Formats: sequence, C-alpha cells, structure tokens
Amino acid sequence: MISVLRQYNYRLWATADLISVTGTWMQVLGVNWYLLQATGSPARMGLGIVLQALPALLIGPYAGALADRIRPRPLLIATQVAHAGLAAALAGLATSGGHQIWPVYVISTLSGVVSAIDGPALGRFGTMVVGPARLGNALAFGSLINSTGRVAGMSLGGVLVAVGGTAPLFAGNAVSFLAVVAALLLMRPSQWYALARPDSVSEGAVRAGFAYVLRQPGALIVLALALVLGSLGRNYQVTMAAMSTGPLHGGAGGYGLLSAVFAGGTVVGALLAAHRGRFTHRLLIGAGLLASGLQLLAGLAPNLTIFAGLLVPIASAAVVIDTTVSARVQLDTREDMRGRVLSAMSIVSAVSGMAGAPLLGWLSETLGPRTTLVFAGTVGLLACAVAARALTARRPRLVPA
Repeated sequence: MISVLRQYNYRLWATADLISVTGTWMQVLGVNWYLLQATGSPARMGLGIVLQALPALLIGPYAGALADRIRPRPLLIATQVAHAGLAAALAGLATSGGHQIWPVYVISTLSGVVSAIDGPALGRFGTMVVGPARLGNALAFGSLINSTGRVAGMSLGGVLVAVGGTAPLFAGNAVSFLAVVAALLLMRPSQWYALARPDSVSEGAVRAGFAYVLRQPGALIVLALALVLGSLGRNYQVTMAAMSTGPLHGGAGGYGLLSAVFAGGTVVGALLAAHRGRFTHRLLIGAGLLASGLQLLAGLAPNLTIFAGLLVPIASAAVVIDTTVSARVQLDTREDMRGRVLSAMSIVSAVSGMAGAPLLGWLSETLGPRTTLVFAGTVGLLACAVAARALTARRPRLVPA
C-alpha cells in the first residue's frame, strides 16, 4: 500500500482527498441534522438524499462517456469550485437561522448534478495519476483515506453541530474543496499515465457502455448485490438518526457519537482491506453476510452503548464491500470503457440512495427503527445468499465490447 506514496502526484492527490473527504462528511452530518431538526421526519431527511442522488441516474451515463473522452483536469477544477460555492450557500442559509427546507433541497439537487459530472472523471483521473499497475494499491489506500476523513469529519462535525449548529460544518466543507483545486494545479502532467480513449462521444457511445456491462454477468451480479446492500444496508445516516432520536434517546449528542463510532469502524475496515490486498467475490459475499447479520442484531440493541459497539464491525464490513465492488468494476474492464462503467456504478449508488433512504425513513416512522433494521438485515442476508449461488453457477469473464 505504501508504494503508491512514492509518486509525487499521488501524494498531492491523497492529501487533498483527505481534506476534502473530511469536509464532505462534516456536510453530510450537517445536512441530515438540519433537515431532521427542521422537519422532525426521517423520511423528509431521506428526501434530501434522494434529490442529491437523482442527477447521477439521469445524466450519469453521459458524464461517463464524457469522462472517457476529455481531459479531466479542467473539468475537475470547475466542479470543485462549484462544490465549494454550493457548500458556502448552505453555510449562509444555516447562518440565517430560518430553518427553510426548500433551499436545502435545491442545493442538494445541484450538488448531485455536479457530483454526477465529476464522479466518472475522478475515477478515471485516479488511474491516470497512479497507473493501471498500481490501481489496486491506490484503491486500498483510498479506502483508508476515505475512512480517516470520515472519522475526522464525523467527529469534528459531531462536536461542532452540538456547540455551534450546522453552519460551521458547511463552511468547513466549502474550504476543503480548495485543497483539491490546489492539488490539481500543482500536479506534474508529465508524470500522468496515458489511458486509452474511445474514438467518439455520442449517444452510441453511451449505449455501447451499457451493452458492455450487460454482457458481463459477473459484473452484473456484483452491481445487483451492491444495489441491495446499498439500499437497505448502507443508508446508516437515516437509521442512526432514527435510533438516536427514538428508542435509544440519544438526541444530537447521541447521533454525533454514533456517527463518530461508525467512522472509526470504517478506518478498521480500510486497514483490513489494505492488508487483504486481493478483492475477490468470496470476500464481497463474506463482508455482506457479516454486515447484514450485525445490522439485524443492531435492531435488537437495548441501549446506545451496545448499538454503538455493533456499528464498528458493521462499518468495517461496509468499507470492505465498497472497496471490493470498486476494485472488481475497475480492474475487470477495459480502459476505454472505464468512465462509462464507473458511471454505471454511480447509477447503482444513486438508486441505492434514492430507494433506500426514503424507504428506511418511511419504515422507521411506520414500523419503528428497530423493526426496520431487522427487516433490512434479513433482506441483506438473503441477497448475499442468492449472489453467492449465482457467482458459483456462472464464473465472471471479461467480454470484449
């Protein structure tokens, strides 16, 4: 894992990524808590997640085709500046003290548009920075960066939201995007790795990307499992908030504590993923079974302490799942299809947020958060069993476009 840090460009990129991820998770906590406090409804909090995920579903395929074609640095600089502006707008809204809901929904939607555009470009650019030979190494280290940033963002955000409200969280996120812009400007293009590009970008290129994924059964099974686990087993921001404000009686402090504990668990998962090195289908199924089984038990937790303890291995397994899905999607595809395949993965993530967040919020209001966690864990266990059987019956293979 350390070998990738010998590259100047990657050291810049990793440092900026850590700062940006920290700010992003501060904002995630801030938006969720702002909406929950303003509405008192986990379902309406979940609507903000839906609106941010929707643009990836609508324009993701075209963004993926675009990422396969154009130079990524100018595009990424523009998107990072846009992200910073939107975060600053949230800070201004929170400072006004009006607790208006519709501007948060509008900004969430615009943030989703920007993320849909830069998501595939970020993935492809990462390969350009480290090269195909070190991609697996970089993915493992990237998981550690994401987990560390999540710990820092959730921990700092939990303190700030309890002391000063949500505005400092949004302001911090706005500043964090400037680190990415600086890293992009300071990189040495001569050290980038050239990746294959398609001949053209058109509606035909988008269809070719979908056709390429559809002709790879192994990739489809992995993405289908990611969809189920992402919808019912990964929208923890909803279930943690519902449990803290409901049966666990933790309030804002409890939500901040649970968020920090979960973030700590992601660091453990990232270290395990980096130590593992190889990301196989067997690892994916095992991590999915562990996370789903523990999620079921979390619904039965009698108090905040036990619930928090269960979150650590759940979060660890979640990172292993994410890293394995990302590794299989990228390592098993051609370079000229990379952006479009990554956009397919973004669509799966978007649908997971759109379907899972409001569903878990509605179930938490209707059946209670405990029953919701038991139900979601049970479905996750069944999905893992079906995926394991399908992968055993049909070995994945790389099919030419």
